[in-house]
Amino acid sequence: MTTTFGFETLQIHAGARPDPATGARQVPIYQTTAYVFKDADHAARLFSLQEVGYIYSRLTNPTVGALGNRIAALEGGAGAVCTSSGHAAQLMALYPLMAPGLNIIASQRLYGGTVTQFTQVFRRFGWQAKFVDFDDPAAVAAAIDDNTRAIFCESIANPAGVPTDIPAIAKVADDAGIPLIVDNTSATPWLCKPIEMGATLVIHSTTKYLTGNGTVTGGAIVDSGKFDWSASDKFPSLSQPEPNYHGIKFHEALGPMAYTFYGIAVGLRDLGMTMNPQAAHYTLMGIETLSLRMRKHVENAQAVAEWLEADPRIESVSYAGLASSPYKGLIDRL
Repeated sequence: MTTTFGFETLQIHAGARPDPATGARQVPIYQTTAYVFKDADHAARLFSLQEVGYIYSRLTNPTVGALGNRIAALEGGAGAVCTSSGHAAQLMALYPLMAPGLNIIASQRLYGGTVTQFTQVFRRFGWQAKFVDFDDPAAVAAAIDDNTRAIFCESIANPAGVPTDIPAIAKVADDAGIPLIVDNTSATPWLCKPIEMGATLVIHSTTKYLTGNGTVTGGAIVDSGKFDWSASDKFPSLSQPEPNYHGIKFHEALGPMAYTFYGIAVGLRDLGMTMNPQAAHYTLMGIETLSLRMRKHVENAQAVAEWLEADPRIESVSYAGLASSPYKGLIDRL
C-alpha cells in the first residue's frame, strides 16, 4: 500500500524521526562540528561515499539534513542541499554544471541581487549569463548555443510578481538537453511545484517565506532526480570519474541522488557555504506554518491589489491574480 501525505502533514513531519538517543519528537539541534566513527573502516567507508553518514558539519549535519529532506518532500524532489543563503544556493546550483567559457540563459525578470551575482560575480569565474524575455519561449530556445549549460528563471519574479510559464520553458530545456533551474522563493511549494512542471532543479532563499519569521538566512537546492547527467558530455562533474573520491562516477554510483551527493561531497566540501544547525532549526519551525501563512498572504495580496485597482488615482497595478492581468490565464492554468 502506498501512503500519500498531504502538504500540511509534510510541512510538519517530513524529514523528522524521533531522536535515536532520547526519543525526542522534535528535531534536536545538533550543535556539533565533528562525529565519532565506529572504527577506521567505518571512517574509510564514509569518506569514500560507500556509506551515508556524518563526518564533519561543513558537509552533513542531522538538523540540517532533516530540513533538506523536508524541503525536498514539499517540492517533490529526490534530495536537497541546504546552504548559508539564497545567493549561496544559486552558486551551488550552477557549480557542478559550469566551467570557464560556458553560459546560462536567464530570465530578464530576476531579483536585483541575482542579476548582480550573474553579471558581476559569475563573470569572474568565466561564466556568462544571457538575459532573455521568458514570455517568449522561442527567444529562449534561440539564445541557446553549444556552450549553454542551464536555463534559469523565477517561478514568480521578484519584485514584479510576474509568473513564468514553467512547462513551456521546461520543454525548451528538455529539447536542448540541459537542466531548467527554477527559483521558487516567492511562490514556495505551497503555491507552485516546478518539478511537477518539468524543472530539473529548484532553489530557495529559505530566508523568506519558508522560514517566515526574519530570524535566519539560508538557502536550498532541490534536485528532481530525473535528469540524465550522462546523456551527453556536457556535465563531466557528474558523469566522469571524480579523482578525489577514488574515481567514482556520481551518476553511476548514486543514481537519482547523484546531483545532491555531489553538492554535499564536493560543493560544500570546497565552497563551504554550509547552513548552521541553529538556522536549520528556525527554518524547520517556520515551515510548520507555511500553508497557513501563504494562504493568508495570497488573500491579503488579492484584497490589496483589488482595492488599489479600484482607486482612480492609481495608474496601474501589477498582480497576476487580477482579472485584468495579462498573466491571469497563465496562473489559472498552472
